[in-house]
Amino acid sequence: MHAELDLGLERRIGKRSAAVIEKHLGISTVGGLLNYFPRRYLSRGELTPISEVPLDEEVTLIARVVSNSTRPMRARRGSLTDVVISDDAGGALPGTLKVSFFNGFRARAELQPGRRAMFSGKVTRYGGSLGLTNPDFLLLDEDPDTPGIDPEKLAAMPIPVYPATAKLTSWSIQKVISTLLDTVDLETLGDPLPAEIAAREKFLPLADAYRLIHAPQTPADFQRARDRFRYQEALVLQSALARRRAQLAAEEATARRPAPDGLLPAFDRQLPFTLTAGQAAVGKTLSGELAQDSPMNRLLQGEVGSGKTIVALRAMLQVVDAGGQAALLAPTEVLAAQHYESIRRTLGPLSRDGMLGGFGPDAVQVTLLTGSMPTAARKQAMLDAASGTAGIVIGTHALLSDNVTFYDLGLIVVDEQHRFGVEQRDALRAKASKPPHLLVMTATPIPRTVAMTVFGDLETSVLDELPAGRAPISTHVVGLAEHPAWATRIWSRSREEIDAGHQVYVVCPKIGADDDGDFTPGEAEPSAADLEGENGSRELASVTGVVEHLQDEPALAGVAVAPLHGRQDPVLKSETMASFTANQTKLLVSTTVIEVGVDVHNATLMVILDADRFGISQLHQLRGRVGRGGLPGTCLLVTTLEPGHPSRRRLDAVAATTDGFELSQEDLKLRREGDILGASQSGGRSTLKLLRVLEHEDVIARARQDAQRIVAADPSLAGQPRLAAAIEEYLNPEKEAFLERG
Repeated sequence: MHAELDLGLERRIGKRSAAVIEKHLGISTVGGLLNYFPRRYLSRGELTPISEVPLDEEVTLIARVVSNSTRPMRARRGSLTDVVISDDAGGALPGTLKVSFFNGFRARAELQPGRRAMFSGKVTRYGGSLGLTNPDFLLLDEDPDTPGIDPEKLAAMPIPVYPATAKLTSWSIQKVISTLLDTVDLETLGDPLPAEIAAREKFLPLADAYRLIHAPQTPADFQRARDRFRYQEALVLQSALARRRAQLAAEEATARRPAPDGLLPAFDRQLPFTLTAGQAAVGKTLSGELAQDSPMNRLLQGEVGSGKTIVALRAMLQVVDAGGQAALLAPTEVLAAQHYESIRRTLGPLSRDGMLGGFGPDAVQVTLLTGSMPTAARKQAMLDAASGTAGIVIGTHALLSDNVTFYDLGLIVVDEQHRFGVEQRDALRAKASKPPHLLVMTATPIPRTVAMTVFGDLETSVLDELPAGRAPISTHVVGLAEHPAWATRIWSRSREEIDAGHQVYVVCPKIGADDDGDFTPGEAEPSAADLEGENGSRELASVTGVVEHLQDEPALAGVAVAPLHGRQDPVLKSETMASFTANQTKLLVSTTVIEVGVDVHNATLMVILDADRFGISQLHQLRGRVGRGGLPGTCLLVTTLEPGHPSRRRLDAVAATTDGFELSQEDLKLRREGDILGASQSGGRSTLKLLRVLEHEDVIARARQDAQRIVAADPSLAGQPRLAAAIEEYLNPEKEAFLERG
């Protein structure tokens, strides 16, 4: 990017400091440390509310000393100094925190009652109350670093708090950065923001912004600096996405134009229902994009049951009519098999059965290809894909293996996008001689800003109305902590549904007693603290345990119950699903394998045990499995957590609304942003420094417009070398992968 920013730290702050920073923060360049921004700012004059201090995290806080006492330790030599600190909360009871020092001679001498100090350490719970053990501290009454500043000005100066580690306090980081600011020539740094944008937004010059974000004199200083870096971050990110979109659009695809006398018009004529206005509008958009000779790259999001599959099938038929093939990629074998059955059923006489040689030219062969198929059937399916006999190929990751080839792959439809990474998408794209068109479907509603940020290389369409015949689902939280008697009522309620001729799903977080749970990567998994409760770890419901229990449950005597989970043999899984679909099995006890795409119209009740173990979007997906056949659905979210427990907020949110977009906003609020942006998949921290997807929607939207304008005028960014360099810097390989998860 800029030679100064790439310099090794030791050139500017000395070998010793540079070694410490690299060891604890993993930062080795000038640019890396300059861009290590404070997480927040404390006012020297105010105390940190102790009630807001998070458990089990490294914290930095300002408090006043209330008392200081030292006693000898009983079990070993030495002394223990206990200091009680307070936030002096006006009026209300002050929050207090106990701070313990082993052989704390300095603490004993310096932390006298009435003194104000900054403490840094890990908050733990001991004997029911919060505490800090052996934290670092800095007295604020006399600050040796700032001699000669008048006391009033000093009291108003914000103290930057950096993301610290157990061995490196925030104020040690601040000291090193202040040395860096003195030794780097900030005025020579190249500015990635185009001058006209900086002028329009009245942003600080880059050098001033670096000084003021790290060493502000007033709160207004760091706010102005943050505004500038936040916009810069949004512009770099959106320019990267706009450039990727431009590169995709510049690729040459085969245009697949509609055929007036083809399969698609024949299919539309035989549809037993009318498309919703939304389906028709999205269908028109897709049809137009498929007819272009640049590749379609579109994200189709719609609630569970909003009819995405029909929209995708119509797009596939247009491609088949134009002589191409379509591939549908599903996340699991159960789902691939279901898509195969339901697409053949929907096509009716237009689906040609490979065995019989078909019903003449007006039919398409639909082929299933999965890893667990018998060898002969798999070979035949591969032959049909390679020869072009199969117009529509449906499969799992098996479609991605090297030995699968296509005759002329024109369209890829990816179902439930968040389960497929970019490498898998690219592996499939590589199977076409020209880039194929791409349609990505998801039933997890994504807030607009997240769509703009994470799937910025895909255009977005939304299906937001449910087709006729979808009944409302009522959701209730069943709190066993306050109503223990409801535990048996759940099963008599299930019996009532079964006696009325309907079926029931029971969902568990675990398969068996020895298992940690069947979680989807990227879901907000509860923390250890969530699970510990007051009485240590609680036993979670498991499929095997629940099936065993239900065999002795009087309310369900004589009811056909079956288990379903991811570790079963694929053949057994298919048989179990077929038996449930045929209404032979009345109650299915399952893990989240039924979360996506399972379509049994007769199922009207879902019981989710230990529902607090699932994330919001997962609960929303799961309950979308009931009420699909015009019969009203009920979902019971069963939990043993106390009513005030933070994890019950998720359940209350899901029970309060069936609007997936509202829930996805709530989900973002309750989860760390990094999870949404794929950091949990890559194991890294949130890739965004100052940008918060929900709070800064206007910033992201403005930056997106600027980025589109810049890239449209100059696709290679030759005229914006500093912006291009910032993109390279920003998009290290991990971030590149995060961007391309779409």
